Amino acid sequence: MFIHPSANVEDDASIGENTKVWHLCHIRRDARIGRDCVLGRGVFVDAGVQIGNAVKIQNYVSVFHGVTIEDGVFVGPHVCFTNDLFPRAVNPDMSLKAADDWVLTETRIKAGAAIGANSTIVCGITIGRWAMIGSGSVVTKDVPDYALVVGNPGRIIGYVTASGQRVATQEAAMAAG
Repeated sequence: MFIHPSANVEDDASIGENTKVWHLCHIRRDARIGRDCVLGRGVFVDAGVQIGNAVKIQNYVSVFHGVTIEDGVFVGPHVCFTNDLFPRAVNPDMSLKAADDWVLTETRIKAGAAIGANSTIVCGITIGRWAMIGSGSVVTKDVPDYALVVGNPGRIIGYVTASGQRVATQEAAMAAG
């Protein structure tokens, strides 16, 4: 394992063998990061986050509490995950919100998926196995396995194989392996 001297890894975080944590990363308590991962410059992994094996997270991604990333996922630079469907800094009486004043909404990114640079992933969804999210997309609903999603809001425009080749149908993508 390699942890750059400028990275901050809190107590009780777990980082697997051969994982590389680069400049200015912050790994919070109880985060679990698998083996053979690469976390680029400025990546933030929040408390309790689960990241599988062989995951590549590019520069300046924040993986907030409630996000689970399975094995072999690619997360492009500046991807934005959310975890609150009704974000507010204050309550209706203008008192500052506390940790108990919001509801965590979880998100799951399934094995082999790829999320392009500058995409926003709205919480409460699942991105399926080997799905591909085009750069700059805003994903607001579940994405099926092997789907190719682009736009704002994100919409399915086709399907891709596990190797990323575009095909006509989900069945063709699945058959290609």
